[in-house]
Amino acid sequence: MNKKSIIYLLLACAVFGGGYFLLTAKKDKEGTDKPKEKKDVPVPAQAIIAKSSVADRSINLSGSIDAEEQVEVRSEVSGRITKIYFAEGQRVRQGEPLIKIDDIELQAQLRQSQTTNQLNAENERRAKLLLQKGAISQEEFDIASAALKTSAAQIQLIQAQISKTTIRAPFSGMIGLRNISVGAIVSPTTLITNLVKDNLVKITFAVPEKYSSIVKVNMPIEFSVANDPTVMKANIYAIEPQVSLNTRTLTVRARANNEQGKLKVGSFVNVSVPIEVENDAISIPTEAIVPVQDGKKVFVLQHGLAKEVKVETGARTDKDIVILSGISAGDTVLTTGVLSLKDGSKVKVSLAN
Repeated sequence: MNKKSIIYLLLACAVFGGGYFLLTAKKDKEGTDKPKEKKDVPVPAQAIIAKSSVADRSINLSGSIDAEEQVEVRSEVSGRITKIYFAEGQRVRQGEPLIKIDDIELQAQLRQSQTTNQLNAENERRAKLLLQKGAISQEEFDIASAALKTSAAQIQLIQAQISKTTIRAPFSGMIGLRNISVGAIVSPTTLITNLVKDNLVKITFAVPEKYSSIVKVNMPIEFSVANDPTVMKANIYAIEPQVSLNTRTLTVRARANNEQGKLKVGSFVNVSVPIEVENDAISIPTEAIVPVQDGKKVFVLQHGLAKEVKVETGARTDKDIVILSGISAGDTVLTTGVLSLKDGSKVKVSLAN
């Protein structure tokens, strides 16, 4: 073998040996980086034993508080305000004067009409005597009588205009903030103030169409306002005769007592409408519920495995929710770690107290 062949042989061995070394190193590295497969370890979870109990089924809705009566106080006539009788935020009684509008011109017109009426009355008296004597015709007497009736009607018209210059409270209630001052010129378009009758309030809310046949007049409901845990009661007194085509809901109104004035008109309320009483209702913690695209599900324990079960839910509180269908009394319902569970997962369960 010549020298040149030996050199080629050595180069070939070097290339082969380097490639083998790099390939081996890569496999070793891949083997090192590859995570070890996890063993099928049971997932720890807490659970409760579902029990049947008596529970009220109800639906929770949003509503608002409306005044029993509410009106924007405006003047029927135009004029200058000469006196304001009310103070902002005070309670007024029905018929109490609120403001007075200058009526000096109307009073002058009234005196003029009264004078004219007295003259027409005297003319009518004389015409009647002359008619009895045959000195005038019936037509002349009718003219005198018509003049008297016209002047009397004019007096009534002016008196009605004068009465409108004193604006009175149409009902008893709480007066609002005033938007005028003494000396201001008002017209029928001027908002003077608001008057609200709030010793009774209306609770207005909308019931979904599927429950429309359940709500009845005189049916009791419960409600609460924001930032106040107190549960108050009201009774339904009016129901809209038709379902809204836009929202598919039925508007309902209940009436509640507000003698202490705690309920503010315009506030939002949370309304609870009873549907029926469940004698064998099953309540579970709300954290056991898993929302899914087509409803809700829970996981129950069967033979050491988590089983996915679709459920129908009813009324709920801050801690519990009523299950209408899907599970039965005696089922072991998983309550923790449910978002990471899958159907068929091994679980290690400890019962919650």
